[in-house]
Amino acid sequence: MALAAGVLLVTLVFVVVVVRRWLFVRGGGAVECGLRVIPAEGAPGPWRLGIGRYRGDVLYWHRVFGLRTRPRQVIHRRGLVVSNRREPEPGEVDGLLPDASIIEVRDGDLTVELAMSASAMTGFLAWLEAAPPGFPVDIHQSE
Repeated sequence: MALAAGVLLVTLVFVVVVVRRWLFVRGGGAVECGLRVIPAEGAPGPWRLGIGRYRGDVLYWHRVFGLRTRPRQVIHRRGLVVSNRREPEPGEVDGLLPDASIIEVRDGDLTVELAMSASAMTGFLAWLEAAPPGFPVDIHQSE
């Protein structure tokens, strides 16, 4: 009986995660990307896989494996500073999507690195450049 309840619980959690992901992606404007927070001092946090959703001038980032419907990170296009673009280091490759590139962005006091595919990176940079006139967006890329 306990085994059946355990299997049912695991199946239910799996279904909820799959349906949640489908709901995020179905509306369009979503991209798979890894994210890690870069603190002002100390080592960066761990990479987390997630889904970024573009909604107007905001990128909402949700963890892939989670039940929460609210985003874990909110990145505003207004005032966003892109300070670095690079390839993953050998120790980072295992925790990221295949063929990912990494871009560092600052939104006020928040500094994060986003890891995404080349096509997702192109979409992200196009989203930044499509900002309305008067939006302060600063892109300084170095490779």
